[in-house]
Amino acid sequence: MAIKCSELLRNAKLNAIPAYVGEDPVLKIRSGAAPANCAAADTGDVLATVVVSAGSPSDWLSAAASGAIAKTGTWEDTSADGDGTAAHFRFYLSNGTTCFMQGEVTATGDGGDMTVDNVVFATGQSFTITGFTLTEGNA
Repeated sequence: MAIKCSELLRNAKLNAIPAYVGEDPVLKIRSGAAPANCAAADTGDVLATVVVSAGSPSDWLSAAASGAIAKTGTWEDTSADGDGTAAHFRFYLSNGTTCFMQGEVTATGDGGDMTVDNVVFATGQSFTITGFTLTEGNA
């Protein structure tokens, strides 16, 4: 039998993320295959670096509802760091070195864990992160 959690518990687990992470998490969008997990060394080239909040820990994600939590506001960068095709992302604590989450990047509508308006990055290019939602399992 699979474990089933109430929506209240699933929301509480998701709402704990901003409190754990704190202010100003750093998002790095990278080329190439993602590492096996967050404990593994970074892979690929950094194509963009974005600090996704500037204030309280609750600024970068919405309050969880129906077992899901999503980005708030506009996540964008006006100047990409490098040239290449975005393939994965890693979130780091504000120190920029402690990974706490990673996933796949795809173009908007292609079903990635995070979506961007264009996966082909060029140094200095502007881009927007169009989607990022986490859904807690065990429903």
